[in-house]
Amino acid sequence: MSGFFYNFTSYTLQIMTKKFKIDGIDKIIIKRLVQDARTPVLSIAREVGISGAAIHQRLRKLEDSDLIEGYKMVLNPKTLGYTTTAFVGVFLDASSLYSSAIKRLKEIPEIVESHYTTGNYAVFIKIMCKNNEDLMHLLNKDIQTIKGVSRTETFISLDQQINRQIKI
Repeated sequence: MSGFFYNFTSYTLQIMTKKFKIDGIDKIIIKRLVQDARTPVLSIAREVGISGAAIHQRLRKLEDSDLIEGYKMVLNPKTLGYTTTAFVGVFLDASSLYSSAIKRLKEIPEIVESHYTTGNYAVFIKIMCKNNEDLMHLLNKDIQTIKGVSRTETFISLDQQINRQIKI
């Protein structure tokens, strides 16, 4: 797992044990691609006044530093009929059951995120379902029947107002 330290005054990223400097051009490249990963490299090159090849080199450098994890297409779940978003706190009988529980949770396609957490829940998951009935079925038949899951606590999302990347 890679972590990073960001020093706002010098734009120095310390990624794991490597030190890596980004300049204003790198920041523009990152901002444009975070806004829209399909932004043409030549469009960014014209904006900053350097060649497309130089933009490609900088992108490779940013990828090699592990600052950029990848590029992806984002689907709209509601368009696909997934209208219910829920967050579920999963209580385990014992923390030693974490790996086997996660293995089973990974088999459930409606689970789109999972986090091993401190606090009340051993695992906190995000679920996308077609409706509340599907959510109830998923909880009762799939999640709560996993060996080691003692109980769950469910929170249905009514609306999402913030969905963004970390700012650089």
